[in-house]
Amino acid sequence: MSNIAEFAKQKPGAGPKVGLVSLGCPKALVDSERIITQLKAEGYEISPDYDGADVVVVNTCGFLDSARAESLEAIGEALSENGKVIVTGCLGATPDLILDQYPSVLAVTGPHRYEQVMKAVHDVVPPRHDPFVDLVPAAGVKLTPRHYAYLKISEGCNHRCSFCIIPHLRGDLVSRPVDEVLREAENLVNGGVRELLVISQDTSAYGVDLRHRGAEWRGRERRAHMTDLAAALGELGAWVRLHYVYPYPHVDDVIPLMAEGKVLPYLDIPFQHASPRVLKAMRRPGNQEKVLNRLAAWRRDVPDIAIRSTFIVGFPGETEEDFEELLGFLREARLDRVGCFRYEPVDGAPANDLPDAVPEPVKEERWNRFMALQQQISMEKLDEKIGRRMTVIVDEIDNEDGVICRSHADAPEIDGNVIIEEPLRRLRPGEMVDVIIEEAGEYDLWARMPDEA
Repeated sequence: MSNIAEFAKQKPGAGPKVGLVSLGCPKALVDSERIITQLKAEGYEISPDYDGADVVVVNTCGFLDSARAESLEAIGEALSENGKVIVTGCLGATPDLILDQYPSVLAVTGPHRYEQVMKAVHDVVPPRHDPFVDLVPAAGVKLTPRHYAYLKISEGCNHRCSFCIIPHLRGDLVSRPVDEVLREAENLVNGGVRELLVISQDTSAYGVDLRHRGAEWRGRERRAHMTDLAAALGELGAWVRLHYVYPYPHVDDVIPLMAEGKVLPYLDIPFQHASPRVLKAMRRPGNQEKVLNRLAAWRRDVPDIAIRSTFIVGFPGETEEDFEELLGFLREARLDRVGCFRYEPVDGAPANDLPDAVPEPVKEERWNRFMALQQQISMEKLDEKIGRRMTVIVDEIDNEDGVICRSHADAPEIDGNVIIEEPLRRLRPGEMVDVIIEEAGEYDLWARMPDEA
């Protein structure tokens, strides 16, 4: 309950109290923010601990078996510490699994079922709302620091990757109307947000289900399409960072927006592998030669573009030749930020039925080789930044380490940091400042402020 607890400590009140445990990805965090916003709007207070809560809501993750185990453990802990527990989130899509182990759970709802969560809370402890006291900011309640926020533009996914059960948990793609997204973004920026992190299960597919139906915002018609949305967000004066972008052809249309400074030169593209044979088994699109050509074109137009991706090693049937092909792709692609996962079976995923499972020691060995290579690439790319001047956003003031910042190449919590050890003046979280890079590590950079700052 750490981020919830920090929020709750700042918001004392006299209404009924709800504890909230939030697990999983940024998309789940947005769900938690919406639940808390609705709770606050109805006069509830958020409890920083189990003892002070009248009921506890556990927002679960259910993608990997390890995440399911963590969610079940969190439910058990909440029951043990409080006794009144409502479960929501991805694991809630399998209520029998939860209720078989914890029959005393009061209610179980699936992901983004806010109304059902609120009904369950009402059943346990009715709200006591005072419209003159219980005020909620227009931007809603945020669990992230004040200067950045996740902007969720859709739910669900139309892909049927063999290792994934997200469509089963969250359903097919459901895009939010473009004017609704833009109004939320505008409220966030007006409330002090300096960086918008656009998230969905497939950002590139935004608006497909709406047939890209447009709506008016700021006196102009805007299509429900990734390119139009990115261009409109670029008018707000905040950093705009795009996550979970499938490499469809129309992604090329976003690159000019980066060149113009409207969108951060950063793309989070989950390639997952490079071997055509493995990609086919994953039911993923992929053509290594085309990907490399497009990366080269993007870098030609926007030299500073940072590409982040994730990969899976040890997928069923992956041979040493497949893995070497993946390493070869890494050497050529020279991606800026990379995450790697050992393949883990997910209950209900079609990949579980594939033959030729890779032994765990082989997965581990391949993961280590992958990470060693990418670490070398990362260090080389960071070394190239020494001596350069960059704009960074301040995240945190650390009395021991200095000022923790991020550049355009760094998403919060998953990428690296830029650290100013001896700032020339007092800095505040959310402030933008120019720095000169002096030193590079494996993932982080160290910088100084120019004398004229």
